Amino acid sequence: MNASKRIFLAEVREQPAALLTLLEHLDDFVTVGRACAERKPTAVRLVGHGSSDAAASYGVYAFGLLPGWTALRDSISLSVYYGADLDYSSSVVVALSQSGRTPDVVTYVERARERGALTVALTNDPGSELASRAELTLPLAAGEERSVAASKTFFNQLAALALLAGAAAGREEEIWDGLRRTAVVLADAIPELEAAVAPIATAFAYVGRMYVIGRGYELATAREIALKLTETCRVAAEPLTSTDLAHGPIAALDSMFPVWTIASHDPSLPALVEAAARVRAAGATLVASGSAAGEIEGAEWRLPVPAAPLPLLSPLLSVVPGQLFAAALAEAKGFDPDRPERLTKVTLAQ
Repeated sequence: MNASKRIFLAEVREQPAALLTLLEHLDDFVTVGRACAERKPTAVRLVGHGSSDAAASYGVYAFGLLPGWTALRDSISLSVYYGADLDYSSSVVVALSQSGRTPDVVTYVERARERGALTVALTNDPGSELASRAELTLPLAAGEERSVAASKTFFNQLAALALLAGAAAGREEEIWDGLRRTAVVLADAIPELEAAVAPIATAFAYVGRMYVIGRGYELATAREIALKLTETCRVAAEPLTSTDLAHGPIAALDSMFPVWTIASHDPSLPALVEAAARVRAAGATLVASGSAAGEIEGAEWRLPVPAAPLPLLSPLLSVVPGQLFAAALAEAKGFDPDRPERLTKVTLAQ
């Protein structure tokens, strides 16, 4: 792949630096976090599309585990298209968008604010339409992202959600320090991970379908890796929880249908180990990634990552092997990961 087709890969490598830039905005996150806490929300409603929606899956756990709030990936359609007359007066809305220009996300924020929500825009463009519609704005500080396939944006969205939830809980210093150490660990790990994905990509050049399995806060990781494989490699990749696998999808497995598992040292690990055993029994090729990759018996391929400084921050490390694998697999298939077919950087149509 020539230099013009290495933008996505370059931006994956830039993620540790992007995270350190985000951490320079701690005061902004503390201000917004305190404002959210003063609202005493009964729900945190997270909205976004694509990678932003995958990041919202992580936000459910960040807000649930840090301030102890109920958080959910809310329905944009219910408000924007169906006009449901919902009461948002006890809600905090966090809208995630790289560009800040996705029309239905902007409209959702407008309507939620009109109905009493405290609205927070989390965007890479503080001058965007989304930022102007929300009551409060936080920067992603990911820098310019030129590749259509997002990497830095998703990565900093995870960090920003953890930092905002930490600030709401009065634990911002702990989360800030954990994120800083994560950046250092990741910078050291990326070269070795790049080398490790290359032979797997060569072996998987034939692959047209795949499951990606994660549980708990690693479900966000699974959703993002599946999205990257779909958009950059034309692999029909479906994200599943370990329990989802047993409720129907396992029937599709065979020796030509690989499964990627994301294993971290957290309370959900036993369920992931059990799912991996089901995959092996079905005869499918198994890839094990994450800090607990060594716990997955019978994996043909392993992509371990270092343990995160705080368990909640594990997805920031776990997602990187999937990003690097998508870049390598696209090259093996002869595709351009920077300019996927029929995709643009900003989705302007509703």
